[in-house]
Amino acid sequence: MTFNPLKEKGIPLEKQIRNWNQIAVKPYNKTTVDCYTRTRQILMNGIEVEAWGFKHQLNRFAFDNNDKELIAQISRIEDSQQATANWMTPKDQSVLETTLAYEQVAVDLTAWLAQNEPDDYIKETFDFGLLEDFDHLYRYSQFAYMTEGICPDSIVDNQTDVIIGRPTQFHHNDNGLRIRKHYDKKKTHPQTKVNILTLLSAEQQTHNFYAEHGFMYGSQSLRETYAEIKDVEEEHVTMYESLIDPSETMWEKFLIHEFCEVCNYYTCAEDEVDLRIKKIWELFYELELGHLKIAIDLFKKYEKRDPEEIIGSTVVIPSRFKSQKKYVQKVLEKETSKRLDTNGRYNVTDQLEQDWPSYKVQDKQNEINSPSENAVRLAVIQNDRDIVHCDEALKNKEIELLKSGLQKKSNANNTVFPDELDELIKKSNEEKLKKEKLI
Repeated sequence: MTFNPLKEKGIPLEKQIRNWNQIAVKPYNKTTVDCYTRTRQILMNGIEVEAWGFKHQLNRFAFDNNDKELIAQISRIEDSQQATANWMTPKDQSVLETTLAYEQVAVDLTAWLAQNEPDDYIKETFDFGLLEDFDHLYRYSQFAYMTEGICPDSIVDNQTDVIIGRPTQFHHNDNGLRIRKHYDKKKTHPQTKVNILTLLSAEQQTHNFYAEHGFMYGSQSLRETYAEIKDVEEEHVTMYESLIDPSETMWEKFLIHEFCEVCNYYTCAEDEVDLRIKKIWELFYELELGHLKIAIDLFKKYEKRDPEEIIGSTVVIPSRFKSQKKYVQKVLEKETSKRLDTNGRYNVTDQLEQDWPSYKVQDKQNEINSPSENAVRLAVIQNDRDIVHCDEALKNKEIELLKSGLQKKSNANNTVFPDELDELIKKSNEEKLKKEKLI
């Protein structure tokens, strides 16, 4: 269904306060929850954290006390929405289990957005980030198995492949290289604006989760891996926010934020399979329509422009969660060798200059070792080989993918190289055959 969100009223702000029982809702059951119910919950937590933080920044620039009061009221409501979304997580879901879900969000959301992005350059940026999050899922899966005996499919439900991507040790860059070319706000489709803000919110929340929970394990290797991947998420936030036109005004951004929330809750409500949670998304969609109406009024007041110029006149779909295996495999097989280059360009490993700025960063950060490489080495000790969950055709390409992803320079001293991994896989297969014959 398409509709014009500019003409919808939603629930008036004065009727949006909920009681504590409605805010702190019953968590889902981690053993029966649909994996994409979990990803929607994680995404909307991130969307609300971004929206809440932005409105507090906006209020520091607003002069009119009546407007400040409206913004403050919306911030309070959205803070309660964030609590509801975040606290759907059950207490018996471990940090590592939740982490696998965060990376499933990143992989499947980014893949969906890339395929539904009208701007080719921004699509290329999404594809680039996709392969990094894909590798993070693989690295965390090693620790989930070793530390808690968790099969990654118990979280991702076989909807997302678990295999090596662009190796995490190469995700660390000179900060300036993450800055991409921004869109032109006068020409860009509303879909692009919502796509970027949606992904930016998800990546920011992933960074925050790792920052707040990565210390909670005793394993130094795992703690360092959380620190390493948190650093990559920081780079992702920088990369995605750089795509936004910096000439957008604060009132313009306010309008886009509220429109983004409307679009995401609309999509969540449309797709949700858990009827109890579906009602929550439907309610929050109505609340956000009320917030959007206020954003529209304030935009007209200060900008003296038609909001349709900014967000169009139809809802857009930014977060349709479903398996993206085929698309991810296509990107995986073509782009593991891609790297960030200067002036918003992309390059491949064979064509990088000797003084490529990121070499210096990688040499320093990985001077002792790369924690994400230890993830594989430790898994091999316990499991004979790395933990991989995908179809046999893709699994058979793992060595080829690893070769493509490596660099000529700045490999950590604990890097798992293709020949070594190939031997480990062969040995593991031989042991498996022996056991099967004994049985």
